[in-house]
Amino acid sequence: MNIWKVFKAVFSAFIGVQSEKNRLEDFQANSPIPFILVGILMVLIFIFSLVYLVNFMVYLM
Repeated sequence: MNIWKVFKAVFSAFIGVQSEKNRLEDFQANSPIPFILVGILMVLIFIFSLVYLVNFMVYLM
C-alpha cells in the first residue's frame, strides 16, 4: 500500500466518510504501523493548527 493511499484512508476515517469497501481494503493491509503513524501525524497537525488559530485570533483582539 503506497503512502498516498494511507493518507487518503486515514483522512477519510478522520472525518468519518470512508466507504465500507475502502475500510475493508485497509484492514487487509499487512501492517497497521503506517496507519498509526499517519494518524498520529494528522492529529498533531490538527492540534497545532488549532493552537495557531487561537493564538492568531487572540493577537487580533
